[in-house]
Amino acid sequence: MLSVPHQQPNLHVQQAHGPQQRHFNPYTENGGTILAIAGKDFSVIAGDTRQSEGYSIQTRYAPKVFRLTDRAVLAVNGFAADGNMFVKKVRQRLEWYRHAHAKDMPLRAIARLIQTMLYARRFFPFYVYNILGGIEEDGTGAVYSFDPVGSYEREACRAAGAAQSLVQPFLDNQASTAKFSTSRTIPLTEELRSLSFSLSAELFLSGCYPIGNQTLVSSRPTVQTNPYQSARQPRMDNAIYHKWR
Repeated sequence: MLSVPHQQPNLHVQQAHGPQQRHFNPYTENGGTILAIAGKDFSVIAGDTRQSEGYSIQTRYAPKVFRLTDRAVLAVNGFAADGNMFVKKVRQRLEWYRHAHAKDMPLRAIARLIQTMLYARRFFPFYVYNILGGIEEDGTGAVYSFDPVGSYEREACRAAGAAQSLVQPFLDNQASTAKFSTSRTIPLTEELRSLSFSLSAELFLSGCYPIGNQTLVSSRPTVQTNPYQSARQPRMDNAIYHKWR
């Protein structure tokens, strides 16, 4: 009887001819942190200017806070390319509204517009976390936070980005409890207005972030300077204030 020697299958050949999967990820995380605090007749929106990927810093001068109207400021964080494109699209829609109605869109309507634009792209979303801050038509400060697919909520304070897990508990302790209020806005006093502004600056300075643009939107004129413009942070821009009567 003849015996045929047993041959081991060539696993490498089988794997080469087997099914293969290709991966494609169009997104990346560019780091950074943004936050906003809403008061009785003001809101503070702040963001750092560092743009990174992994362990590399691409630039230290990439703003994350953008003015939309005199009463609305949008902070974006996440994938920088999507964030810049989304801000461009929102500004375009607001310009169309201004030409059609001869006035700026109210803050509440802007929040609904952003929700609609994000949800329309839910199958291939903008990889950005948005915080909208400003003044409502009744003069109260407001902050709206969004996830990438359009879910949003009005809050008294919100942080997003790489340091959210550190900043948000601090905001909840300092800006949402005994010192302020548990409502969606913070009662206004001059002390609390200054505290909200300095609080957001301290959060970035303590986290070694260069705070590039910090905006105070108020329903009444104020005279205030940025107390943190010093030699400690030579790259920190002066605060941008939008005021009206």
